[in-house]
Amino acid sequence: MIPKSYRLVLHRVPIPTSPCRVLRLCLLLLLQAWWGRCHPQCLDYKPPFGPRQPLGFCQEYSKFGCCDLEKDEEIASRFQVIMENFDHSGFSTCGEYIRNILCQECSPYAAHLYDAEDANTPMRALPGLCGDYCLEYWHRCRYTLSLLLEDLGSPQQFANWTTAAEEDRARFCGLLELKDKQYCFPNVLTNRELNANLGAVREDPTGCLELCLQEVANGLRNPVAMIHADDGTHRFFVAEQLGYVWVYLANGSRIDRPFLNLTKAVLTSPWAGDERGFLCIVLHPRFTTVKKAYVYYSVSVKKEERIRISEFTLSTHDENQLDHTSERTILEVVEPASNHNGGQLLFGHDGYLYIFIGDGGRAGDPFGKFGNSQNKSALLGKVLRIDVDNNDDGAPYRIPSDNPFLRDNDARGEIYAYGVRNMWRCSIDRGDAGTGRGRGRMFCGDVGQNKYEEVDLIVKGGNYGWRAKEGFSCYDRKLCQNSSLEDTLPIFAYPHKLGKSVTGGYIYRGCQMPNLNGLYIFGDFMSGRLMSLKENVSTGEWQYNEICMGRDQTCRFPKLINSYYKYIISFAEDESGELYFLATGVASATARAGVIYKIVDPSRRAPPGKCSIKPSPVKIKGKLIHFHPKEELVINKKPTTTPIPTTTRKTTTTTTKKPKRKPIVIIKPPMPTRKTVRKTQITPPSAETRKTTVEKTMRKATVPPTTVNTVQTALTTTPATGYRTTVMTAASSRIPQTPTSSAPPTRRPPSFTPAQPPPFSTSPKQPQLSLSAAQYSERAGEPQDWSQRPTVSASKPPINTTMAGTQELCLAEKQGSAGDGNRVCKTPRGQGRGQGQRGGRRRLRPGAVRLVSTDGRSDRGRVEVFVLKQWGTVCDDLFTMQAGAVVCRQLGFTRALEVKARAALGAADRGVRILLDDVECEGGERSLLECRRAKIGKHNCSHREDVGVICG
Repeated sequence: MIPKSYRLVLHRVPIPTSPCRVLRLCLLLLLQAWWGRCHPQCLDYKPPFGPRQPLGFCQEYSKFGCCDLEKDEEIASRFQVIMENFDHSGFSTCGEYIRNILCQECSPYAAHLYDAEDANTPMRALPGLCGDYCLEYWHRCRYTLSLLLEDLGSPQQFANWTTAAEEDRARFCGLLELKDKQYCFPNVLTNRELNANLGAVREDPTGCLELCLQEVANGLRNPVAMIHADDGTHRFFVAEQLGYVWVYLANGSRIDRPFLNLTKAVLTSPWAGDERGFLCIVLHPRFTTVKKAYVYYSVSVKKEERIRISEFTLSTHDENQLDHTSERTILEVVEPASNHNGGQLLFGHDGYLYIFIGDGGRAGDPFGKFGNSQNKSALLGKVLRIDVDNNDDGAPYRIPSDNPFLRDNDARGEIYAYGVRNMWRCSIDRGDAGTGRGRGRMFCGDVGQNKYEEVDLIVKGGNYGWRAKEGFSCYDRKLCQNSSLEDTLPIFAYPHKLGKSVTGGYIYRGCQMPNLNGLYIFGDFMSGRLMSLKENVSTGEWQYNEICMGRDQTCRFPKLINSYYKYIISFAEDESGELYFLATGVASATARAGVIYKIVDPSRRAPPGKCSIKPSPVKIKGKLIHFHPKEELVINKKPTTTPIPTTTRKTTTTTTKKPKRKPIVIIKPPMPTRKTVRKTQITPPSAETRKTTVEKTMRKATVPPTTVNTVQTALTTTPATGYRTTVMTAASSRIPQTPTSSAPPTRRPPSFTPAQPPPFSTSPKQPQLSLSAAQYSERAGEPQDWSQRPTVSASKPPINTTMAGTQELCLAEKQGSAGDGNRVCKTPRGQGRGQGQRGGRRRLRPGAVRLVSTDGRSDRGRVEVFVLKQWGTVCDDLFTMQAGAVVCRQLGFTRALEVKARAALGAADRGVRILLDDVECEGGERSLLECRRAKIGKHNCSHREDVGVICG
């Protein structure tokens, strides 16, 4: 499998002793720390983009920003509605201020301006302004503040304190000012450092390209290949060195039945670095009609090691499985040694099958006078090209009539190119989507001997020099000086100080990351280094850049990570052309340490809607195994400053039926769009507000009388059980699922102190203002980084709950001090009409949920669901943040902050039934019963796996 024998290499890191060297190192670290703060990001928590059409209103962001034409028109419409309150003089005076503030949603630094970079902090309702600009705005147009906030919710909630803020300059700018003078508006537009190369692939101070990763599959045993069917299903097929091939669907789920199982035939071993095994699979380019697959694997025949290329046909009963009885041997080549097996199959754009075979093994290609690679009568050390079409009734393959050595009596007709040592991972360029340039080019990584690794561009009849040359230098000097060598030089070669076993990659031709178009990305198995080449079209030369993982804020996007396992085995592309690589932490065919990573550019994305796909349906036989990432997301962990991030975590080769720990993923939901026609409301905690109309003038905001409706909150009480227990219950069919303004546990922003007014903020689901300083401080008590190591609580006796009466709800909006507050008390709906407290117990509907907590907190606890007229627990199997969001919304919270597995928030008593298992939600369901799940009461878990949720 591995193109170079496995070796452990230890490097001694020099420690700078000279004062000058220490000073340079410190300056470099300081520059890298500042560099990590430059973080373009939109309010939907994705990178900025270049709009497909120029913007008509926020024109300064037409080339690069966070708005497409539709969003730009929406902002322009909102501007027009606001400006209807002005006469000509007011329009001339304040129009530009209003426009500038509204257009900051389109800024490439919108997430920073709105304080939305951190998923654990509340988002501002208005962008942060620079101090001088805020003072100017206050002097000239301070009474427009309430107009900007009008469509964010009921003006009742803001009228008093906005009026006070508009009269107090310090309070006004205390609310609007962003203390970061580099990022605040308008400085962010003129900051030369922030706008230099904005939208280009980020480079650190050393010139290393900063990219991020997304984990898409794990638990694989040396994944050696990943391919797609190009049939519209967007499935991908992953081969393991042992001989399994698995089918993954577009949503990341894996089918439990293997596409192919050749484990009994494949020759390999558990020892680290064994190059033998199942090495490659390729599907026929017309797989939808010619339902055939071709495989390359090691086999032992009468104690003789061979390479076998076989053909399989698709099963007539299952489109996700090959017919194992249909194997037909296409070609076998005897291997004189156990290494240098090659292992690549490709279909070229000409429809022919290309086979890449190593030189036979051992060191220096010692076979014969010139070695196998220079001997055109041998198939070892060659690139072969054969025709496998229309072979059902005849020979397994034919030789194409234009093969370069077909008429050479001393050469094998199958040979397309020769002089290769051990080509490991080759690819074919799809070509530029617009011009088609580069289409059909074939790139290969050829593993070197002692000094150099090389990347080659394969051409018909090419001699790639081995064993005469290694890279650009001579290896066998006698052969190297032969004037008839006429070898084809590599496009790039690197010394062994960078790596000792090249893994060939792909030219990126996908849609989602336009910055990477035309970039050849490859790696090194031994060093774990990711690298890239970019062609200079005018000179034909290739420029080298190393790829490193983005630090600090660079990869703080949902689902992204910035570390990977060291041993890079292979690269792949999916049906859309997006790029992946396959790596492992243990180079053994039996270790379940393999992971597949998607390469992501955090600097720029494609415009919304451009790259959308709709996978064709796939008929599934068997079960789906859903994907759960194991790596810790950057958004949840402390930034790393490791130059070349690699995972150092121990992995185990033992497998269990069910994982004992489930990954905890915190994903910040998308920013809601603000529409001018249908205004978005702000919902106070546990209350439902309705739209109100407000008449505003340029001098002062006034609030008309209005009626406020609130949601009747179902609270429960518990009998004495010897410990304090809090239970919160919601019946999804009766309580409206309106998100509340309950903010998640947050850490206080540096610019906020309890003595100041609360900053403008919104929850990720609903625009809103943050609560009082005291409330904010209370919520800030939760640590920023929650522990992901679950702790098991002692079992508790069952809890019987009853529905208590409704209570009066009050919202305190404090303005800087306790004496300057306005207390708004709202009566729950139904009270005063013979309902509420006199209404008795409310009948629960199936699907109602509650959180059972031992610490008296209503926002967290063990999840219990009401089904079959009883309360029961939910098993943590497959329970994700999406399912947690369903629970939290039923209880009146905005979102789920964390899902706790393994009874981390308490285990139920044995007398409580486990009612739900294998719950899989998409996030939009009204209750857990609407999610995919096992039958009610059917499970294979215990109360030690009761799931818990933390809401916010």
